[in-house]
Amino acid sequence: MRKSFLIILYLTAIGQAFGQQTLSFADFMEWVRKYHPISRQADLYLELGRKELQMARGGFDPFLYGNINEKNYQGTEYYNKREGGVSIPTIAGIEVKGLVEQNRGTYLNSENNVPDNGLVALGASLNLGQGLLIDQRRASLRQARIYASSTEEERKKTLNDLYLEATITYWNWAGAYADLQVRDEGLKLAEIRFEGIKSSFEQGDLPAIDTVEAYTQVLNRAIQQQEAGNKFYARTQDLNVYLWDEAQNPFFLDSEITPEPLDSYFEGVLDIQNLRELLVQHPSLRLLDYDLDHLEIERRWKAEQLKPEVKLHYNFLTETFNGLENSGFLENNYKFGFYFSTPLLLRKERGSLGLTKIKINRLGYEKDLRFQDFKATLELEYNNFNVLKNQLAIYSNNILGLEKLLEGERTKFEMGESSLFLVNARETGLLEAMLVKNSIFVKRKISFSKVRTAAGLGFEEL
Repeated sequence: MRKSFLIILYLTAIGQAFGQQTLSFADFMEWVRKYHPISRQADLYLELGRKELQMARGGFDPFLYGNINEKNYQGTEYYNKREGGVSIPTIAGIEVKGLVEQNRGTYLNSENNVPDNGLVALGASLNLGQGLLIDQRRASLRQARIYASSTEEERKKTLNDLYLEATITYWNWAGAYADLQVRDEGLKLAEIRFEGIKSSFEQGDLPAIDTVEAYTQVLNRAIQQQEAGNKFYARTQDLNVYLWDEAQNPFFLDSEITPEPLDSYFEGVLDIQNLRELLVQHPSLRLLDYDLDHLEIERRWKAEQLKPEVKLHYNFLTETFNGLENSGFLENNYKFGFYFSTPLLLRKERGSLGLTKIKINRLGYEKDLRFQDFKATLELEYNNFNVLKNQLAIYSNNILGLEKLLEGERTKFEMGESSLFLVNARETGLLEAMLVKNSIFVKRKISFSKVRTAAGLGFEEL
C-alpha cells in the first residue's frame, strides 16, 4: 500500500506542470515501458538468446573420461585395464585428445600390453570428408548465434505491440475525459439558462412553456453527462491494466488524476521517406532474415552430408614426459587410424537437402509478400494520418463558425427576435461538433502511433 501511495504521489508531481494532477502521455508510456509485465517479459527474450548460445558453446567444452575393467578369478588376475583422458573439440573441427593407459594381467590381450608405468598418448582426430568445412557442433553454434541476435528483434516486436496497445488505451481515456468536460459544460449552460428563464417567467417576461423546454434540456444533458462519466470510468479501468509498480504489483489511479488535454501533446513530425527506408528493418522482416540465415546454415550442413565420412586419427605414444627429446614423441611410436563410409544412393541425404532448399525458397517468397504488405500498411496509415490532420483543421474552423452562430442566436433571443428552441439547437450543434473534434483528435494521435508501428518503431525515440 505504501508503494502504491508513493506512486500516486509521483504521478501527482508529474501533473504539477499542468496545474493539476495530470498523467501525461509521455510519463504513462515511460511507466509502461519500465514496469509492465509484457515489457519485462520482452527483456527475457535476450536472456533466452544468451542461454541458447551458452548451450551451443557447450558442444566445444573439454570433457574428461575414464574407465576401469578388472577380472579376478580363483586368485588369478586375468586383466586389469585402466584408461583416462581428456578430449577437446575445437572450432576448427579438429578434436584434440590425450589419454593415459595402464594395463596388466595374466591373460591380457597382447595388443593391450603397455609398459609398467603406463602409456601416454597425445593426438587428434580430423574429418577429411564430411565435417571438414562444417559439422553438427559448428552448425549448432552458428545457429545459436543467429537465434541470440533474433531475440532482440523478437523483443522489439513485442514492445511495438505493447506500445500501440498502450497508446490506444491512453488516448481513448483522454478522449473520454474531454467528452466528459464537454458534457459537463453543456449541462452547466443548460442549468444556468433554466434558472434565467425561470426568473424571467416569474417576472412575466417569458411564457411558462419556455421553462418546460429549458428544464427538459437540463434533464437530457444530465443523462448525457452521466453516460460520459460512465464511459470515462470504464476507460480509466482500461488504463489501470497498464499500470504496475516496480515490484510487479498492479495499482489504480486516484480518481482525481486526469489525462493531459488533447491539444496539449505534440506528436512530432512524420518523415515518410525516412520511415520507408526504415521499413526494411521492421522486426518481423528481420526475424524472417534470421530464419533464412538459420536455414542457410542447415542447408550447408545438409550439403556437407553428401560427402563421404573420412576420419583420420593419429596419436603419439610415450611412456614419460622427461623433456621433449626424451618424451618419445620424436620416435616412431604412434597409433594411426583411418575410417571411410558413404551411402551408395544418398537418397536420404539428397531428400533432406531438397526439403531445406524448399523451405528457404518458401520463406523467401513469404518475406517478399510480407514486405509488400507492410509497405501498403505504412502508406495507408500515413494517408489516414494526413486525412485526420486535415479533418481536424476543418472541424476547428467549423466550431469557430458554430460559436459565432450561437452567439448571434443568443443575442437575437435576448432581443426577442428568436426562440429558445433555436438557441438550444445552435448550442446542441456546437456541443456535438466539439465531441466530433475530440474523436478526430483521438484518432489522429492513435494514427500517428499506427504509422510508427507500421514502420517497425515503438518506444524508440518516444
